[in-house]
Amino acid sequence: MNSVWLGAGLLGQAVFASRFFVQWVASERARRSVIPKPFWYLSIVGSSVLLAYAIHRRDPVFILGQGAGLFVYLRNLALLNRERRSTEGGN
Repeated sequence: MNSVWLGAGLLGQAVFASRFFVQWVASERARRSVIPKPFWYLSIVGSSVLLAYAIHRRDPVFILGQGAGLFVYLRNLALLNRERRSTEGGN
C-alpha cells in the first residue's frame, strides 16, 4: 500500500510540475508572460493528488500548503470563467 501512495505522490508532483512547462510554452508563443487556463487545471489536479498524499502522511504543513493553494487555483478559474461570460455578453 505504501508503494501505491508513493506512486500517487510522485504522480501528483509530476502533474503539478508540468504546469510550469505549459505556462512557459504559452508565454514563449505569446512572446509575453501569460498564464493559460490549462495551468490552473493542472494546478488543481496536481494539488488535489498532493493534498490526498499529505493527508495520508498526516503532514499538517503539507496539508495547509496544498489546501490553501487549491483554494487559490479554484478561485482563479472562477474569475476566468466570470470574465469569459462577461466578454461573451452573458453578464
